[in-house]
Amino acid sequence: MNVKRNDIILRPDPTRVFFRPFDLKDSGRIMRIVARVATLTDREAARECRNVLQHFANRHIDLEDYLLERFEEVREFLLTDHPLTRERRMLIGAYLTQEYALEAAALFNPSIVPHPDQSGLPEGSLRFVLSLRAVGEGHISSIAFRTGTIDAAGEITLNPPTRYVTAARAHPNPVYNKPLFERKLSELGLLHGFATSILSQLGEEFTWAELDALLTTTLRRNRSLGAEAASIAQGMRALARANYEICFRPDSRYSERVIFPYTDAESRGIEDARFVLFTDDDGTRTYYATYTAFDGNVILPQILETTDFLRFRISTLNGPEVRNKGLALFPRRINGHYAMLSRQDGENIYLMYSDMLHFWYEKQVLMRPTEPWEFVQLGNCGSPIETEAGWLVLTHAVGPMRRYVISAVLLDLEDPSLVIGRLRKPLLEPTENEREGYVPNVVYSCGGIVHAGKLILPYAMSDQCSGFATVDLDELLAALTEK
Repeated sequence: MNVKRNDIILRPDPTRVFFRPFDLKDSGRIMRIVARVATLTDREAARECRNVLQHFANRHIDLEDYLLERFEEVREFLLTDHPLTRERRMLIGAYLTQEYALEAAALFNPSIVPHPDQSGLPEGSLRFVLSLRAVGEGHISSIAFRTGTIDAAGEITLNPPTRYVTAARAHPNPVYNKPLFERKLSELGLLHGFATSILSQLGEEFTWAELDALLTTTLRRNRSLGAEAASIAQGMRALARANYEICFRPDSRYSERVIFPYTDAESRGIEDARFVLFTDDDGTRTYYATYTAFDGNVILPQILETTDFLRFRISTLNGPEVRNKGLALFPRRINGHYAMLSRQDGENIYLMYSDMLHFWYEKQVLMRPTEPWEFVQLGNCGSPIETEAGWLVLTHAVGPMRRYVISAVLLDLEDPSLVIGRLRKPLLEPTENEREGYVPNVVYSCGGIVHAGKLILPYAMSDQCSGFATVDLDELLAALTEK
């Protein structure tokens, strides 16, 4: 197989920083810091504030607005209601803010989809969005983006990122659907007693404010409910917060946007987003991405959706078969059902169907490790790609010495449970230049794309950086279908 690597390599860039709260998790310490700033005269506070802006303003967009917002978040630690100057408020915000280099450690596990805007391109060209797993301080993973084009000959051009990075503003969902909320509470073992009573007082749709206020009031008025009710209330709030929305500035560039962990379930990272452009039966097109939320102990599969990469809705995936990593959604319904690839046992590839995007109850084995280079583990490398010959599924496999490779299989278009082609050797293996990194001997992808008669395969090198490979599609399909 003629696999062509190009010379584009995306490496971690520690200069790309954004601001986030410097969370000291100690109210007494925060109060002492605020009190120290209060000892400064107005002239001293103004001077120190100018000093901060001189060092940091040119590294960020809207830093002053963020510092003022950060001050409002800690206003409760002021000892008096005496009015403060704008400079002093910004200075207090600055003492409780930090810079974070989101991709200082790694930039890997890419996924590629068509860009929402295909206007103004030469004939035969495609504009794309590339998502990447960015890892920074504390080994926290987030989702970063790049854009580029593929021309009519299959040549790739990647747009250079700006130096700025902006984390989205996150908010709880505007409304929650009570039947869906009840179903998830039941799966969590929380739908009884106190939770049932709370839900009975809410409408079929309710807001975060309504839920939070009802929980707070009920616990305050009925202190005899005890620790169990408080624990259930905490679980209900956590579930609600795990379903949220984020929004970026409309004038921000794709490379400036980062989806950073927001909930407790994501506190240690958002890992390996597998993006897909999904076309529903009515022609509606939505970008979905399945990803793994990690809190340091437990992994939780989640899904996000967007139509424009400005506004994202993040939701929990539910059901007994929502387990482990590597869920990948098919780009359309199959015989009226949603379809998903999965890997519940960490070894085999499974196929799942569901009538509801957010609930998955049944699975069937699709592929087991068969070749020597996949005896340890099989998994997908992103959502299936529709071709005339069948569903092209890129796979990853783990062999001796925990060596990862990428291969491919072909599934029947109308019945994806039928494997009609399978490569007998890897499609992509780590070269000598690619095998050294944070996790050695690994090539990995979260999704490819077909354009100009070629498979365009973005892939990670040893969990550190990313590149591109291209394969002639006809040649690949011929190898998959040969007897």
